[in-house]
Amino acid sequence: MKIRHVSNGVFSTIDHIEQTLVAPAEGFYWIDADVEDLVELQPLFGMHDLAVEDCLNEEEQRPKIEIYEHHYFIVINSIRFDDEEIFLRALNIFLGRHYIITVTKQKINELRTFKPILWEQEVNQPDQFLYYLVDLVVDNYFLVGDRIDTRIETLEEDILMHTKKSHLNEIIGLRGEILWVKKVLGPQREVIATLNKKELKLIDDQLQKYFSDVYENALKIAESFDTYRDLMGNLREAYQSSLSSRANEIMRVFTAITTIFMPLTFITGIYGMNFDNIPGLHFRYGAYILLGVMLLLGLCMAIVFRKKEWL
Repeated sequence: MKIRHVSNGVFSTIDHIEQTLVAPAEGFYWIDADVEDLVELQPLFGMHDLAVEDCLNEEEQRPKIEIYEHHYFIVINSIRFDDEEIFLRALNIFLGRHYIITVTKQKINELRTFKPILWEQEVNQPDQFLYYLVDLVVDNYFLVGDRIDTRIETLEEDILMHTKKSHLNEIIGLRGEILWVKKVLGPQREVIATLNKKELKLIDDQLQKYFSDVYENALKIAESFDTYRDLMGNLREAYQSSLSSRANEIMRVFTAITTIFMPLTFITGIYGMNFDNIPGLHFRYGAYILLGVMLLLGLCMAIVFRKKEWL
């Protein structure tokens, strides 16, 4: 657990948690905690039992906001994409008048890259902290969306160039990840809408208006993932079409080869019959002439098929 006093974006470390129970003369306290620390934090800050239970027990939490008398409990999901799997990490936030507590089970990149933003924006209130953190989390969805878009384009090119069976597994896997994220985007959008529209005494009225911009970004993200879902459907159709086209190409080659060998098989069939009175059968060079005729006939047919693009 890390305890910091934040004043105009400047951090200073606090050694004892008891110091955070009283509002500072200026700024606020930021407590970055693990779920195990809630045992100590709950009695100190009067955290609601249900909120603490959600943090401790649920692996994948649904984004939500719960209003309590002295604090708000907010859950939003951070996102990460490693080109194979999308990871959603629950970020639990307890917002009070002079403090903000972030609780996570796994490491979240936004919390590690957040300090420069606080310093640059000279953040001095916990509701400002909340705004910039939510804004950063939502912006990262755009970055992940760009990577998904690039992955879809690369997959489409690979399918058109050389279709493999593994492509179908990639399409199904990526589509499942996209649908999973879509289920989260709806509740998360509702949370941001609440921060934007509902009268909340712990969030300044002027600051609340800025959440409308974050809400618009959340809408754009939802629309983007709708597009990605449709693209994955188109990609699966392209895969099936490519397989059918490839099968047709193979069948065309086999048919052409079979057609070329049909007259050759006819000739060998005649000369393979058990008769003596067959032209050229007893001629000294008859076998060589026959092989030459068969070879010439096969080459002529192959050339004709090639010109007609049948082969």
